[in-house]
Amino acid sequence: MYNCYILYSSLLNKYYIGHTGDDLQERLRKHNSNHKGFTGNVGDWKIMYVETYSTKDDAFARERQIKSWKNRVRIEALIKSATSGSSV
Repeated sequence: MYNCYILYSSLLNKYYIGHTGDDLQERLRKHNSNHKGFTGNVGDWKIMYVETYSTKDDAFARERQIKSWKNRVRIEALIKSATSGSSV
């Protein structure tokens, strides 16, 4: 199984969209470690949203779709829909 996920950093007040294999918690740990890259300079990333797919290609396609929105309001509506049970 593969996951498309959205992280949030309150320090940066930004979202990060990515995809990974089965171990989402390990991927989160790597995002929160001190490394070069967008997520490496802060350590407060939290998982806000996850979708599970059977193939890596599907998870990556969904990541690209969400990133193409370039719209914080739409991303926040997607996250809210997961917590409220409604659809976007």
